[in-house]
Amino acid sequence: MTQLWDLARLNYEPMQKTDLAEVLALEESVYPHPWSMGNFADSLSSNYEAWVLRDQGGVLLGYFLLMAIVDEAHLLNVAVSAERQGQGLGRLLLNQAVACARGLGMTSVLLEVRPSNQRALKIYERYGFKQIGRRKGYYPAADQQREDAIVMRFGI
Repeated sequence: MTQLWDLARLNYEPMQKTDLAEVLALEESVYPHPWSMGNFADSLSSNYEAWVLRDQGGVLLGYFLLMAIVDEAHLLNVAVSAERQGQGLGRLLLNQAVACARGLGMTSVLLEVRPSNQRALKIYERYGFKQIGRRKGYYPAADQQREDAIVMRFGI
């Protein structure tokens, strides 16, 4: 079920330390190998671009974290709550991440995605991200195994 979201009716704001417990809970609910509280806290203390998206009632819908390096932004993490996936929020967060990167003077956005994360891979491809490489054994996987990462780039 696709829903068109009006950003003016949502609360889009910088992630704060007070958001971290809720962000971590969302992260753990949607990823088999989630980031830790330390990963999020370190990103905030490093002043990475970190944003949350909430509905008018204050319910966390999603978030993203972006690291600027020279002229390229690295989309470190993006997630939409399981209950709201398939409603266009992933695209909305990508729009916001790209706008953020553009505002920082970046010329492209880079990300890694698991080949097994077909839903995200399709969203990125539809958005216009292009595969530019593969990192072998980049992600932890089940049974002490590793999974490659598909590296993708979007030119701004």
